[in-house]
Amino acid sequence: MARVLACGAFLKNAACLLDTTAPNAVLWSANHGDLSDPQACLSLEASVQQLLTQATGPIDAVAHDLHPDFFSTQLALRLAHELGVPTVAVQHHHAHIATVLAEHEVDSPVIGIALDGVGLGTDHTTWGGEVLLVEGARCERLGHLSPLALPGGDKAAQEPWRMAAALLHHGGMAEHIVPRLSPAVGDAAAHTIHTMLQRGLNCPQSTAAGRWFDAVAGLLGLSVRQEFEAQAAITLEQAATRHLQKLDAAPINPALWNTTPDGVIELRPLLLKRLLNVDTHNRAAVDDAALCFHQTLAAALCQHTVALAHTHQITDVALGGGCFFNHILKSAIVAQLDAAGLNVLQTRNLSCGDAGLALGQAWVAARSMWSIAPRLCE
Repeated sequence: MARVLACGAFLKNAACLLDTTAPNAVLWSANHGDLSDPQACLSLEASVQQLLTQATGPIDAVAHDLHPDFFSTQLALRLAHELGVPTVAVQHHHAHIATVLAEHEVDSPVIGIALDGVGLGTDHTTWGGEVLLVEGARCERLGHLSPLALPGGDKAAQEPWRMAAALLHHGGMAEHIVPRLSPAVGDAAAHTIHTMLQRGLNCPQSTAAGRWFDAVAGLLGLSVRQEFEAQAAITLEQAATRHLQKLDAAPINPALWNTTPDGVIELRPLLLKRLLNVDTHNRAAVDDAALCFHQTLAAALCQHTVALAHTHQITDVALGGGCFFNHILKSAIVAQLDAAGLNVLQTRNLSCGDAGLALGQAWVAARSMWSIAPRLCE
């Protein structure tokens, strides 16, 4: 039995207190928004103090994200020091899957598919397109989307044309960057990003599904710069929906992806065979390509997940992360996993995105305290 305070995510932050000794096991703070806002940080600090006053007894641990620079992490470390209790750092995507397991009260092993825009991995790179084996405090990375470069770092998440350039570079088609993208952003910008990618200058790698959505939206001419979070992904989903409403979905072509023996899901064939030569002035062709991306991503993830479930003799698959707000992607993944005879678990009352993450952090931390030798996500 344990009482764990969890300080939540960086985006859409909310904290929670998990008290496994009490009838109402979870107490939530308000949603504070993004911790890049100083006022949100002050609100979080006030909220955790209020949660501490509501605890029915002493706190046993404070849980936080793996990222050392987040205010939520620094607050957790300070509070734990003041309270004289341990801290538990929980990898972001492990926490996403754990949130689902906490709501369903599942402690048996599951395969987790965690898809979002950003989260620090245990290898200190940015994750976000992950297939995990989760059993309580134990988490093992069994697969992931192939990484794309982020030219300009965080700036790439705001400007999908940069991710389009990264996708072309990833596919060995760097010579297409300038002619394809300069009409939208200018020759100077396109040449600069081309040079950065060729030389690997300020181009950290990310496996995030969100960045793949940005890259495809940018390549199809649907989004150049984002005015709000996930705008490119929403636009891409809208394009796919238009095509889906007109026609029945075409059969999924398994030649559009491959998966390496170590679990890297590679979508490069999709770029070369379907996306590269789409006429971006032809709305029907763009919509068709947008739907093809959704279907291919879902099929590639499901193929790997089903194989892993059989290998590990697991019947439950948990879905977590903000990309599951995408109805087409979620529906395709659920349908394929159902057809394979797997039991799909999703969040019930909580957000599948970062707003519900604190419960997963607390759930993992509580189980790490009960385990003799816990292994947080590897």
